[in-house]
Amino acid sequence: MKTAAVLFAHRTSPYKAFDLADVYDEDRDALTYAGSLPVVAHPPCRAWGRLRHLSKHQKTETELAFFAVDQVRRVGGVLEHPACSTLWPAAGLPAPGCRDSFGGLTYPISQSWFGHRAPKSTWLYIVGAPGLPAVPFHLGVASGRIELMGRTEREKTPPDLALWLFDLASSCNGAA
Repeated sequence: MKTAAVLFAHRTSPYKAFDLADVYDEDRDALTYAGSLPVVAHPPCRAWGRLRHLSKHQKTETELAFFAVDQVRRVGGVLEHPACSTLWPAAGLPAPGCRDSFGGLTYPISQSWFGHRAPKSTWLYIVGAPGLPAVPFHLGVASGRIELMGRTEREKTPPDLALWLFDLASSCNGAA
C-alpha cells in the first residue's frame, strides 16, 4: 500500500526506488492527481527562484506551483522550493517559522545537509505533520555553487533528502 504521492518528480527521481511512493514524473501528469495520500511536491522552480531572470520557462509552468500548494493544503504533505521563492508571497505561504490558516509551516533547510554539493538553501511548506524526522544538520558549508552547475545537477534531489521528505510526507495527516 502506498503511503505518499510524489508530484512533479524527474524521470530519474530517487523516489522511484521507494516501494511505498506513488510517483508522478514527466510521463505521468501530476495535474491528474486527485488522491488522498499526502504529497511530496517538487513543482518547477525556474519561474520562482533567484535565477528566474535566466530561465526560459513557459508561462503555464507557474500554474504548476499553485496546483502543488493546493494539493499540500488539501491532503497534507510537503512542498519543496528554493529559499526566498517568489511563490511564497504569490500563494500566501507563511514566512519561515510561521504558520498559516491551513496549519502550514515554512521550514528552511540546506540541501547540503543531505548530500548536495552546493549549499542550496531551500524552503519547505509543510501541512499536517505531527513533527519532523531527525534533520542531519551540518556546520560545514558546501563548496559548490548553484550558479555554476548545469540544470540537471541544480535540480537533482539528493537521495537522502528524497527519503527524508518522503518520510515526512508519509507522516502527514492532512490539513489542520
